[in-house]
Amino acid sequence: MPDTLTLAQARRIALKAQGLSQERPTDPATARSVGRCFTRMQLVQIDSVNVLSRSHYLPFYSRLGGYDRALLDRMSQRGPRSMMEFWAHEASFIQPVHFAALQTWQRRRWVNAERLDAGQRERLQEDILGTLASSRPLTSAQLTDRLGHVEERRNEHWGWNWNAVKVVLEHLFARGEITSAGRTEQFERRYTLTAKAFPAVRGVSGHALADPAAREQSLDLLVEASARAHGVGTVRCLADYFRLPVRPVAGSLERLAAAGVVRQVDVQGWGRGLFRHAEASAPRRLDARALLSPFDPVVFERSRLEALFGFHYRIEIYTPAHRRRYGYYVLPFLLRDTMAARVDLKADRAASALVVRSAHGEPDAPSDTAAQLAAELEEMAAWLGLDSVRLEGDGELDLLLRRHL
Repeated sequence: MPDTLTLAQARRIALKAQGLSQERPTDPATARSVGRCFTRMQLVQIDSVNVLSRSHYLPFYSRLGGYDRALLDRMSQRGPRSMMEFWAHEASFIQPVHFAALQTWQRRRWVNAERLDAGQRERLQEDILGTLASSRPLTSAQLTDRLGHVEERRNEHWGWNWNAVKVVLEHLFARGEITSAGRTEQFERRYTLTAKAFPAVRGVSGHALADPAAREQSLDLLVEASARAHGVGTVRCLADYFRLPVRPVAGSLERLAAAGVVRQVDVQGWGRGLFRHAEASAPRRLDARALLSPFDPVVFERSRLEALFGFHYRIEIYTPAHRRRYGYYVLPFLLRDTMAARVDLKADRAASALVVRSAHGEPDAPSDTAAQLAAELEEMAAWLGLDSVRLEGDGELDLLLRRHL
């Protein structure tokens, strides 16, 4: 029979699995501790929005405190690299060991190079691969110049008006033939051959794609990593972590359960037929305090977040301003085992201030939420190199924060 957990136990298991069960360390983070943090999360989503900080930096801050972001940059931009950019939960940094499995199960179709003339596409692929084989990493614009490619600029699709070079680059990236050697300040990929950036990594072969046993093995690798990162979760949320198809993931969990890697559990107040990783444990108490990125692994599966914490959250970046309920770039505030508040933040770099546009407490927020959030905001401002925290809201929590800042 499945084990039965309370919702509180499930929360503790989930937060510990993500490295969010204890106070952050007071000692400065090292390359090793950043690497361990990444291994625990298994992947980190990438996003271009920079109103506060690039999103992939924030989950490490939430778990490690004021670490040096250059440590993270070195992991993805200098050899031997231990972080690799690929499609997982959207564009993400992944562990290189997962690359071939993700090629098998996360093969993107939306990069439609087929719209190009076949002869043009083949010539561009050959020219791009040949150029990258003998050059330093290059952006799409640099490659366009290097190849002497000229075409009329298109404006019909905001944000996706790619020229033919960019279309072919993304096609090759999705196939795993080229990769990112890092990003520019403008967040452009610097492309290079995957074999150059990750000489020890091997892509998936056509035989592996066609072999059912090899496909199952690669899926089990990803599902085990997802279960480890979650601690406990439904089939759907375990599939969502790497954006895998739900039905094959259910079969993978049956295989992993038979092997003793995961165990089926029921969670009171959440549901039946969930899975818990065999090595996941529930700490007796939680001491975490963290502002979480909208793209944090704890946050990005919204139904799981609501089931575990009773916290209904939607990112409102793409919502028209007059229809937003909480703000543009809203971070949930985790206090111990409660999502205690949500805060709309912006880094005003010209004024060297962390701007709190608004703060909203949750109905079940602990009594010390304002004091703890004030301390968290001051620490985040210091990490971002900002001199002050500026409050702009006039809600109840905003007024309480003013007493502590």
